[in-house]
Amino acid sequence: MRRRGIESPRVVCLCGSLRFPDLFDSERRRLTALGIIVLAPEAVSGEITMTMRAALGELHLRRIDLADDVRIVSEGGYIGEATRREIHYARAMGKTISTVEAHLDLDAI
Repeated sequence: MRRRGIESPRVVCLCGSLRFPDLFDSERRRLTALGIIVLAPEAVSGEITMTMRAALGELHLRRIDLADDVRIVSEGGYIGEATRREIHYARAMGKTISTVEAHLDLDAI
């Protein structure tokens, strides 16, 4: 994308379970070092009610809307229900989807 004659950096949204915070941090740093803008979910403090969980889920879908690409952060092939929903949404929005686990078969999701 070009703005004002300048090439804009890619924007990648990280999706996955927050049970892998070190993996999220590592991927965020790696992509940032490549000059990529990274959007990712953030852990919140305190009790998360069902209403808050739904609102945070919608907030993350808006991150996907802003992104050029979606990158799935997982370990051991773990893809939870929320991440599955995000993958389906990203596909519906025509986003390019990749994963940190090369062997992970996203077509099966």
